[in-house]
Amino acid sequence: MTPRDQDTRPTGQSTPELQRIRTVAQIIIAFAVVLFLLVQARFLLISLATAIILFSLTSDAITSIARVRLGPVRVPNWLASIVALLLISAALLSLSAVILSQINTVLSTTLAYTDRAPQAISAMVAWLGPDAEEAVFNAVSTLDVAGYLRALAGQAGGIMQGTVLVILFVGFLFAERIWFTTKLESLFGDAKKAERVGRIISSIIHRVNYYLLVKTLVSVVTGLMVYGVAQFFALDLAGALGILTFVLNYIPSIGSIVATVLVALVAYVQLADGTTALVIFLIVGIIQFINGNIIDPMLMGRALRVSSFGIIISLAFWAAVWGIPGMFLAVPIMVALMIVCSHVPGFRAIAVLLSREGLPETDQDLDAPKRRRG
Repeated sequence: MTPRDQDTRPTGQSTPELQRIRTVAQIIIAFAVVLFLLVQARFLLISLATAIILFSLTSDAITSIARVRLGPVRVPNWLASIVALLLISAALLSLSAVILSQINTVLSTTLAYTDRAPQAISAMVAWLGPDAEEAVFNAVSTLDVAGYLRALAGQAGGIMQGTVLVILFVGFLFAERIWFTTKLESLFGDAKKAERVGRIISSIIHRVNYYLLVKTLVSVVTGLMVYGVAQFFALDLAGALGILTFVLNYIPSIGSIVATVLVALVAYVQLADGTTALVIFLIVGIIQFINGNIIDPMLMGRALRVSSFGIIISLAFWAAVWGIPGMFLAVPIMVALMIVCSHVPGFRAIAVLLSREGLPETDQDLDAPKRRRG
């Protein structure tokens, strides 16, 4: 063996190992870059994701409106899109105005109870002895609640900016809607591939829409029931607690727990009666349990098909990346990711892990709506 062979042989043997290391390094770098961009452009991307969800919710409605006949003529597609955009704009602006007004109510009422809160909270641990009660009182007294509330109010000011941006995104999506199929065919250069991708997108839209509609229905009912309980016990923040319960119920598992604890805490601080607060906590807890663990799964059926553990992981990841808005978007993003991965052979293992029974969507599932129409 020549010296040249001795030099090149180790290099040749280590090439596959170096290639694997290089591939892993590239994946890590790519993930870091994507994560950096997700964090830096969070406001823009959250608005875009919200606009896409709203667009998908109203896309079928626009198609239905466009089929309506006014005498001998059908409603033009552009007119249906404009009507849908105006309705979405009115709904979003009204919702933003209601949220901002409730934030002001919560701020004023909470500041009024700031002095009473440390004593009420420390009384909850009085059974542990005076030392524990004093320690909790001192710890709670040092919290700058007013400062935290003002900081949250400052962040809430971005709600209106985000609403305007979402409306603009939805408008541009409506304008591009009629060319979507043509663009898919031009992109893939094959009508069959474009049709398959279109069916995958339709499946994502159908699953996400059904999930959001069921969640909205259950959240509205739960929020109204909590509002009724708060009104019955004459709580000052009854309206705000009802709206907060409605909003937090979009966050799976965690949201209902947080909403229930907040209602009980407000009741305890205002009424200064542990027994009444416990009764309110139990009533609201029963409402959340029945609506969230019996009615919600019964209405949802097999439409979601995602793993409960996967939902928790998705919540943790998107909360770390996008904060509270990321928790609201975590499930729709996870559903879309699972469906896409189930149709890409190289990523099907990810779809199996994300699915509830380990049975992700197949091509037969995509053909099912088509067969029913046929």
